[in-house]
Amino acid sequence: MTDITQPTGEAPEPARKKSLLRPVLLGSLGALLLGALAFYAVFSGLILTNQEPAKPGKAAVADTVFLALDPITISPPPQRGARFVRLGVQIEVARTSQAEMSRLEPRFVDMINTYLHAVDLDDLRQPAALIKLRSQLLRRFQLIAGEGHLRDILITEFIID
Repeated sequence: MTDITQPTGEAPEPARKKSLLRPVLLGSLGALLLGALAFYAVFSGLILTNQEPAKPGKAAVADTVFLALDPITISPPPQRGARFVRLGVQIEVARTSQAEMSRLEPRFVDMINTYLHAVDLDDLRQPAALIKLRSQLLRRFQLIAGEGHLRDILITEFIID
């Protein structure tokens, strides 16, 4: 048989190296496109907007009334380190819910009495106690009142002696 060989004067052709230009070019183009889309989304306000929450206007403030609850005085057991705890609260309710919230006043007073008897008095003497007390009472009031009736509570008197 015949043996096929290359002519003696020519060297074999080296394997072609793949060009890296195409992937780098496609990656750069993709990054540029994504950057342009992100800039457009932020600039047009689709994402990351710094809009302030709607401020209550005079109409929103005029639609609320404050319902004052009678000040509550409890006398904890002597081993708890206080002779009495006195708490005065006003609740901010929607004007349309005023009559219904007035009817629920005994439930609010009962809840405050129960909470004050359960809480540790040393916790109430802490610097941030009023903030915690206010948030705890507000959450419990909202559970009693239902959705959309209560806006806020104000602690008008707080004495531990």
